[in-house]
Amino acid sequence: MHRPLVVDLDGSLIRSDLLIESALDFVRQQPLRFMSPLLWLTEGKARLKEGLAKSCDIDVSTLPYNDDVLAIIEEAREGNREVVLATASHQLLADQVAEHLGVFDSVIATHDDTNMSAHKKRDALVERFGEAGFDYVGDTEADLPVWASACNAYLVDPSSRLEARCRADSKTVIRTGSGAARKWIKAMRVHQWAKNLLLFVPLVASQRLMEPGLLTDGIIAFFLFGLCASATYLMNDLLDLPNDRLHETKRLRPLPDGRIPVIHALLAVPLGIAMAFLLAFLFLPLNFAAALAVYCMLTVAYSVTLKRRMMVDVITLSLLYTIRIVAGVFALGLELTFWMLAFSMFIFLSLALVKRYAELLEAHNQGSLSKTPGRGYYPSDLSMIASLGGASGMISVLVLAMYTQQESIYRLYSNPEFIWFSCPLLLFWIGRTWMLTHRGEMHEDPVFFAVTDRISIATGVLFGLVFWIAR
Repeated sequence: MHRPLVVDLDGSLIRSDLLIESALDFVRQQPLRFMSPLLWLTEGKARLKEGLAKSCDIDVSTLPYNDDVLAIIEEAREGNREVVLATASHQLLADQVAEHLGVFDSVIATHDDTNMSAHKKRDALVERFGEAGFDYVGDTEADLPVWASACNAYLVDPSSRLEARCRADSKTVIRTGSGAARKWIKAMRVHQWAKNLLLFVPLVASQRLMEPGLLTDGIIAFFLFGLCASATYLMNDLLDLPNDRLHETKRLRPLPDGRIPVIHALLAVPLGIAMAFLLAFLFLPLNFAAALAVYCMLTVAYSVTLKRRMMVDVITLSLLYTIRIVAGVFALGLELTFWMLAFSMFIFLSLALVKRYAELLEAHNQGSLSKTPGRGYYPSDLSMIASLGGASGMISVLVLAMYTQQESIYRLYSNPEFIWFSCPLLLFWIGRTWMLTHRGEMHEDPVFFAVTDRISIATGVLFGLVFWIAR
């Protein structure tokens, strides 16, 4: 008679944890009831899992399933072995997973007052199959009691410590995923730190870029803003997991596809933000820390609710870009001008609308007519978004043109009339950006596109050259 194969769910069959997934879904859907899980927890962990399972709406078809574990299950089924899902997750969610996959003969899960983990899971399995009467697939130290009573132990992505402690007579070690550093660099979107070059705009505009003290402060501010931004990117991914898993490209990010455990990201978010603020208080002016705090709070609001509000989302994005310039002014002790604020607000609103247009165009090309998941727009809004975005971009050129007529400009430039040549350059770049977006050739983040596209870089160099000649 073949031994049954028993498979753990959280961290083994899926590269995630349904308790955390359901808690995040609860916060997304019912933020005003954030105290309820704490009240449920006072009645026991099983009650907490039950409350979350009944309140959440998780699409189990989008969960990050581990292909290696699925292959083990398929092999067991081909060998006519009984396959059992045994998990500490609640029965409601476990049953949904089992029904979706259609590969399990039975399910053992948390129910009523019984939290089916560690020794309780072991006792249930031994009562059903006997000592050493089953093989077990697990991933954490909580599975050690179960492995001890299993015949064969399968360890999914084990740490060296766990592997050393698990001394089964026969074991299979499954190793999946890329190196930890590589996964985290991608999850934290370090490449997006290029946006923080906006911190140096006031330094360039004031023509004091070569002052070592200011340049050093600018580099520190750049690093701290990047650290805080990466933490907020992780938080945004945590709150947007269901929608990202439905997206053609975002589902491949380390968090949606489970290469980074959700719990690790939950710990990294407050750690990154705390470190950024601590260093800001130590090395930079207090008003820079205040600007960083406004950026952080606005990002949280955007992630939780504002990104789902039509037009509020793009205005918020433009503010987040503009705050970087304001933070640069504060970090370097420079002057914040009306012209700088007006120009940045309009041009970044245009770029935020580029971002939305690119997303909607992708949905339109796939034949979708419904509202984009997690957003406040329909594919039919494309023409209006293009009109608003193009107009906003043109207004930014008008602001630049009006700036050239200010008397104060003569204090900075010997030949300010040359600045007029920056206007056609900006007109070209904005027009080209929108044309590429209309053709479906735009990167989903236009600011990142601007610092990586060769023609955009060349246009930026010419733009800077015009101001150098004017000086």
